[in-house]
Amino acid sequence: MTFDKNSLLLYAVTDRHWLHGRTLYEAVEEALKGGVTFVQIREKGDMALDHSHYVEEALSIKELCHRYQVPFVVDDDVDLAVEIDADGVHVGQHDMEADWVRRKIGPDKILGVSARTVEEAVLAEKRGADYLGTGAVFPTSSKADASVVDHAVLRDICQAVRIPVIAIGGITRDNVLSLTGTGIAGIAVISAIFAQPDIREAAQVLRRQTEKAVGYDTGNDL
Repeated sequence: MTFDKNSLLLYAVTDRHWLHGRTLYEAVEEALKGGVTFVQIREKGDMALDHSHYVEEALSIKELCHRYQVPFVVDDDVDLAVEIDADGVHVGQHDMEADWVRRKIGPDKILGVSARTVEEAVLAEKRGADYLGTGAVFPTSSKADASVVDHAVLRDICQAVRIPVIAIGGITRDNVLSLTGTGIAGIAVISAIFAQPDIREAAQVLRRQTEKAVGYDTGNDL
């Protein structure tokens, strides 16, 4: 699966808590139809699947994403990403060293790393990250212990590295435009898409807003 900066424009992270009677597959497909450009599967908390069911679901959503020509990565679980031949994996600062993950997944897979400071960002790039996730840029319920990263720090991180940076944490259709001028390549969201009653419409609106925030040239192909 081809990966470039434009594919990070609207990055959707799954969350089973927001299904409201839908399957995760159905929710992800609605998001893809609405214009999501990147998907991360994330299993956390008391609703997480056991390994065999997680493998089964991840494989089906990987195939779905590929039909829409959208990259598919796994949150944190490097072994699972290798097992199902995902397009890549995203890891946090405290999960494992990025250079170890790069050796584990190989040179051709996508490696995303969370970074909250310029120092973390520069080190992650040096250790093989393809993109960075920085946040929380707004207060968020998805990670109650996450402190907010000042937008000036976000801008500094974008300027300090050559790889693309996405903003994460508490982003909605109402506040995304306040990230204009920071230098981000896109945004990562959970509830702004998956908690909405109309997932496709939510993704469509958020994509339009994000294109404005990042200065995206709609004449280019994703």
